[in-house]
Amino acid sequence: MAEETAGDDVLDAYSRVVSGVAEHLIPRVASLRIASRRGDSSGSAVVLTDDGHLLTNAHVVGGGEQATAEFADGTAAQARVIGVDRLSDLAVLRSDREIPDPPEYGDADQLKVGNLVVAVGNPLGLAGSVTAGVISALGRSLPVRTPNATRMIEDVIQTDAALNPGNSGGALADGNGRVIGINTAVAGIGLGLAVPMNQTTRRIIYSLLHDGRVRRAYLGLVTTPAPLRPQLAERFDQRTALRVVEVIAGSPAAQAGLRQGDLVLAVDGAPLRDAQSLQRLLFEDAISRRTEITAIRNGALVDVVALPAELTDR
Repeated sequence: MAEETAGDDVLDAYSRVVSGVAEHLIPRVASLRIASRRGDSSGSAVVLTDDGHLLTNAHVVGGGEQATAEFADGTAAQARVIGVDRLSDLAVLRSDREIPDPPEYGDADQLKVGNLVVAVGNPLGLAGSVTAGVISALGRSLPVRTPNATRMIEDVIQTDAALNPGNSGGALADGNGRVIGINTAVAGIGLGLAVPMNQTTRRIIYSLLHDGRVRRAYLGLVTTPAPLRPQLAERFDQRTALRVVEVIAGSPAAQAGLRQGDLVLAVDGAPLRDAQSLQRLLFEDAISRRTEITAIRNGALVDVVALPAELTDR
């Protein structure tokens, strides 16, 4: 009997957390309908600022410029797309009227596998839907197609909280109701993916709010995280680096002399431990700037200098 009571208490506590997050977020997640030349599409959007901005996925917006945002209380607002970044799958809209206050946004870099998460959105046209689950994995990659290439969104959150078409652009929140991701894809049964809210995405969102686009630097490297041998890990005080899988012909990295198989340790002295640590260095201020890259090649230390170009392939 005592075990049953303890189990009931745990379930009650879980229910209170989920219902509390739902109560906080449902008014702040809108159902989004976008009109474009290709036809209407739908998804979700989360209130971003207290002056009428909304955050959603770039693929939800598509090529549209105008949207209708409908909230749980029946309020409807017209919203204009002011910025789209396909390489992070994020977009920002501006409402034409007052909308609910934004939720608190958290830091996905503090998440751990197994953390409780709650997804709020409008799947299959069912407004204000809530599902719950856990963080299944961190650091996943999600391919996104641009007009001339397929690129990767790095450090995507994987969750088993049920996501369906229409959840895209909605909120993924922690147990305190803080938005730690924007739901972006259904990868399969029990597999949902979300763009994390962290230092890098905050910088992207800032650029979308102020400039309507994100300028990025381009090196021309395809990399994957790789462990360092113990002696190298001790020497450089880092356990992982980025192994070069491919160097794009004619790219700044190729011109600098980087090669397939190199282990890139640092850029301008900043250690590279994962894909995001390189991405966060390749924004506007890195374009055409002298950039020192430290790598290991066949056990020897190699220093090269690159001049990143501006990434223009959208």
